[in-house]
Amino acid sequence: MAARRTRRRDESSTRVRVTRVERGDLWVRVSTIGTTGERPFVLVPGIGVSSDYFERLAPNLNSFGPVHALDLPGFAGVTHPRTALEIRQFADLVGAVIDDLGLKDPIVVGHSMGTQIATDLAARRPELSTLVLIGPVVNPAERRVTVAARRFLQAAWHEPGRVKVLALRAYLVCGVHWFSQVLPKMMTYPIEQQLPKVRAHTLVIRGEHDAVAPRSWVEQIGRLVPSSRLWEMPGAAHSVMHAHAEEVARLCVEHAEQPPRPGEGGDLKHYADAGDGSERGEFAFTPRGVVQAVAATVREGVAIARGDDAGVGRAKSDHAEAMLEAHERAERRRDEEERPGAEDAHDADRDGLDDRTGAS
Repeated sequence: MAARRTRRRDESSTRVRVTRVERGDLWVRVSTIGTTGERPFVLVPGIGVSSDYFERLAPNLNSFGPVHALDLPGFAGVTHPRTALEIRQFADLVGAVIDDLGLKDPIVVGHSMGTQIATDLAARRPELSTLVLIGPVVNPAERRVTVAARRFLQAAWHEPGRVKVLALRAYLVCGVHWFSQVLPKMMTYPIEQQLPKVRAHTLVIRGEHDAVAPRSWVEQIGRLVPSSRLWEMPGAAHSVMHAHAEEVARLCVEHAEQPPRPGEGGDLKHYADAGDGSERGEFAFTPRGVVQAVAATVREGVAIARGDDAGVGRAKSDHAEAMLEAHERAERRRDEEERPGAEDAHDADRDGLDDRTGAS
């Protein structure tokens, strides 16, 4: 793998600014972190879920540029349209976000159904040079709801607990009716017909246990896209960008900096030393931190219900700060646990040197 660019995360990486992009009766909630960097990211979530699915990925991407995570119509408390939108209509709204925010050649990242939206947009906007598809759907060989549901449950078994909580909360907010209206749009969208039209350098990432995006389908995508790069994350499932946020962010940044070589798309690479994806030991919350995180989540829900975007931003910022503090506390704890072993190893080396010196 290429050496990772070392640039400090934007100092505002836990401050979330929430805005809206409107087109007629439709609107998109945009949660933004960071203000500086080389290129912006636009993150498009999957069916039913919210931008919170990117809560760990976004701060890691922010070491490269500002991040704009989207909540689409009908999801995460954004107003339900009168009728279900087609994938192309969702893609048009993502394009409206890019235009209204004045983003120059953003790196568009889609997850699950978000990969269809990102692909449709990139197929019609050749000026977009970098695309990332995480857990792409739907596998053309399994375009049936019953099969898709079974694959989703198989993948969900391997997801960390936090992802399951986020999914359950998001689906409750979305509602069964709207989900069931959008699902046929996702199941019938012919992504395999749009992929050959994509001129952007495309990174495809799947988790080892992602039954929704099987290895054979990802390899087929590599053959369909003119310029592609394929990675598989050991220990990960469909929401690979959560428990493996640092690794996925590293792949995204390296992909943006170094486009794929001709013919590279046929080679599915395996990410070494990625961990098991359990998230155990990743966070060390204090009682105060737990209260802050839970209170922020409740406040966010209230602000969404009231249509208070500024309140949503403040709540998201407080939650991000609590998560960051807990993560940094866990890292310090690991460093402290490793330090005595490092000192013992150093002492052993020094004793060995003394013995060798004395023998000479």
